[in-house]
Amino acid sequence: MTSPITSALVAPDTHDDVRDALEQHYTVRSSRVIDLNLFKVRVSSNIADFAGYAYYTRFASPDQACAYELIFVDLNQDPIDLALIEPLVDQGYRADKFRGGSYITHHFGPPAYLVTRGNRIYVFGRDLELTLWPYFTKRLLTNFAVDHGLLHLKAAAFLQPQGATLLFGRQKGGKTVFLTQACAAGARFISNTHVLTDEATVYGVPSAMRIRKGPGFDQLIASGQLEKHLEASEYRLDPDMIFGRESIPEATVRNLCIINYNPDLAPCFEEVDEEPFTAFLDLFARAPATYGLKDDVLAHLDNDFYQYSAAFMAMKRRMSDLVGRARRFYINADMLDPVVRDRTLARLAQQ
Repeated sequence: MTSPITSALVAPDTHDDVRDALEQHYTVRSSRVIDLNLFKVRVSSNIADFAGYAYYTRFASPDQACAYELIFVDLNQDPIDLALIEPLVDQGYRADKFRGGSYITHHFGPPAYLVTRGNRIYVFGRDLELTLWPYFTKRLLTNFAVDHGLLHLKAAAFLQPQGATLLFGRQKGGKTVFLTQACAAGARFISNTHVLTDEATVYGVPSAMRIRKGPGFDQLIASGQLEKHLEASEYRLDPDMIFGRESIPEATVRNLCIINYNPDLAPCFEEVDEEPFTAFLDLFARAPATYGLKDDVLAHLDNDFYQYSAAFMAMKRRMSDLVGRARRFYINADMLDPVVRDRTLARLAQQ
């Protein structure tokens, strides 16, 4: 599939009332084009060393066409009278949440002001790197999927010669350990957190992995190869660097796995029927439900009930098609045990 960004390009020279009203009050001091595989996003800030760039691993040249543009204006760096910003701010659920310092689900910070003009989005506030990955990356991936007939899922993914395996599961259920151990054993990295799918094809979303001290990662952290990430307890892992090979941009899906590592329960590697598997993915993988984006999708579709219903039903169909095409497993396996790891990966590779 060729990247369909041409239908969503930001038009840099179009009239922009926000730029006209406010650009004299702040200075853009940094700008990078983030490559998310199927599309690119231009991120600019009035902070020269904007910390949000650390979430990503792949960047494009500044003259690349972008599907979206994000402009972060830190009001500590360039104070702007809120009386100038308020008349421009979005109306609706997400803008109200931003004003209250709640960006999405459990991510909170100082009050911020959200201003959307087509595919160009401004954010005015403080500590705005807190919004880039937790909210905007998820929102833009979901918007893009809706607009281009794709499915946005919360999933990790790796490739064996027989095809791609997607990993789903609860928070701290072992997906990252499973992924890193699979790649350490020779599998090719596709994605750690987000994927887009088109029928049986999965597209990875390049990003840095954030890991904490614990079994499976202590040795990597102790090696000194990893930088500290934004949160004090986290380290930043670039998959291409650690695994020594460039990640795979796309592959054909072969396995779907719900990972639920629990050493207090009996190990298992079980096949799962379509209906219960889909029921789990509806809440733990499909982006609008998983990330609390239902209001954002509705706003993206001009608050049109019929467009929203059609988009929602299309997501359900794509999910059902994906689940129906692939092999489905529920796995509780200690991937830090080399014998268990090799046996588990061998079963996923079986014809």
